Amino acid sequence: MHKITFLKITNNLTIPLTEIEILAVRSQGSGGQNVNKVATAIHLRFDIQASSLSEHYKAKLMQLKDSRISGEGVIIIKAQRFNSQVKNREDALNRLREMIKSVTIALKTRVPTKPTKASQIKRLESKSVQSQRKSFRSKIGEE
Repeated sequence: MHKITFLKITNNLTIPLTEIEILAVRSQGSGGQNVNKVATAIHLRFDIQASSLSEHYKAKLMQLKDSRISGEGVIIIKAQRFNSQVKNREDALNRLREMIKSVTIALKTRVPTKPTKASQIKRLESKSVQSQRKSFRSKIGEE
């Protein structure tokens, strides 16, 4: 079995695991017999500026309004969803992957549409019908 050395984000973007700091800590909250003995929660730290990501992706990550990104540009993810350290590690890495993948997707620019000729005519006709309807509501003798 070979050890994974890179975190695959997309088909052409990977991050070396040496850039990701993973620390095992004790989980919070109620637990069973192992709650005070076993460190199952994972603290993941990823320094955006010191990473091998391109400057474009670094800038986009820094612009994200996410509470997991500190003021110094370090992504901090705490995973304690599972009772297993291995599963929590995978969960933290997946959440980091999703965060980075979200900035790699280029949003399509909106192309403004023009109303069709038929819709313009229909709009103008409905305005004149409404105007006609309101004119019938006025008192007779007023103009």
